[in-house]
Amino acid sequence: MEAGKKLDLLALSSVPLVMTLGNSMLIPVLPLISKKLYISSFQVSLIITVYSIVAIILIPIAGYLSDRFGRKMVMVPCLIIAGIGGAVSGWASWQMDHPFMIILLGRVLQGIGSAGAAPVVIPLVGDMFKDDEEVSAGLGLTETANTAGKVLSPIIGAVLAAFIWFMPFWFIPFFCFISVLLVVFLIKVPKNKKNEKQSFKKFAHCIKDIFKENGRWLFAIFIVGCIIMFVLFGVLFYLSDMLEEIYQIDGVRKGLVLAIPLLALSVSSYVAGKKIGESKQLMKTVILIGMGLVTFSFVAIRVQHSFLFLFAFLVITGIGIGITLPSLDAIITEGIEKEHRGTITSIYSSMRFIGVAAGPPAYAYFMTVSEHLIYYISGGVSFLAVMIVMLFIKPKNDPQKDSDSKQMPKLA
Repeated sequence: MEAGKKLDLLALSSVPLVMTLGNSMLIPVLPLISKKLYISSFQVSLIITVYSIVAIILIPIAGYLSDRFGRKMVMVPCLIIAGIGGAVSGWASWQMDHPFMIILLGRVLQGIGSAGAAPVVIPLVGDMFKDDEEVSAGLGLTETANTAGKVLSPIIGAVLAAFIWFMPFWFIPFFCFISVLLVVFLIKVPKNKKNEKQSFKKFAHCIKDIFKENGRWLFAIFIVGCIIMFVLFGVLFYLSDMLEEIYQIDGVRKGLVLAIPLLALSVSSYVAGKKIGESKQLMKTVILIGMGLVTFSFVAIRVQHSFLFLFAFLVITGIGIGITLPSLDAIITEGIEKEHRGTITSIYSSMRFIGVAAGPPAYAYFMTVSEHLIYYISGGVSFLAVMIVMLFIKPKNDPQKDSDSKQMPKLA
């Protein structure tokens, strides 16, 4: 990989890192916010959920706009909007007696910004490289930045909240500003040889054709991505609350504890991105192994859930999710033509955000019913993901290396 491209990738990786910090950084702080604002666990979970719901709705639109007008033209303004959203939430927490609704408004703005920033990263990596192996490695790096954000976020959030409980909101515009500078000055977007602008009608017809030909494996990937984020953010929400309520682990200590399984996720994501190459069959195998590990972990936790046992298997869960994510990214990116890659990968990102949105409130409800229900649901949906991959993602023999190839090998 060229040195210049590596610099581009590092700058581009700041976007998922910043967007992840802006969301996951709040996870360890949610119980504290609940106490400060005198709101329920369900209400405080909405701080994550409203952000994600807005992103779900707007991500496909942002993907279309990035295909039509350019990746940076969409990414930079959206990073600025996300920063403004963080400032609104921070100001309301600081100045208002009853800030909850305005905090949610700020989170809505963050969701708008996130919709046009992080999801554009995946197709841009695909645009930057011709070789499928380099695309896989690039996606592994950006997914690692995403997961690294998840590792750092509970620690950073807990440290900031130790000073003032609403300080994490104020750091969101700071992180966004850094990312804007990196994107504007370091990322060089490849010129698209096709300068013609498609009409929306023609564009919609092309998307319909893509789903007609590839819908079977595309929908399978969408559902698996949704399941992963549902389990990940649901378990993080549950773990954050449990550490504080049952084990009296809070503040920075809680942030450090939450970071351990996320570190396993980050490292395994980086390694998988480097190793999977361009073989679609290998990608499928890695996804099956990853989701199989997640399923096994929750079955094991249900049998024995002492603190150390629980944590050991949550680390295994992190490894399973970590090796799965780059493989999903690579299959979907390498299987779609460049001119429609932004839209299709944005729909995929939108499905992931459905999982992010649903996880915390769903697990908040499960916690009121039974701790065991959390393990049943987590293991059950993870096993469902395994079955979906086995039945609906069926690569045939990988094709000869062809730099002009735009289509994924036919899937049954």
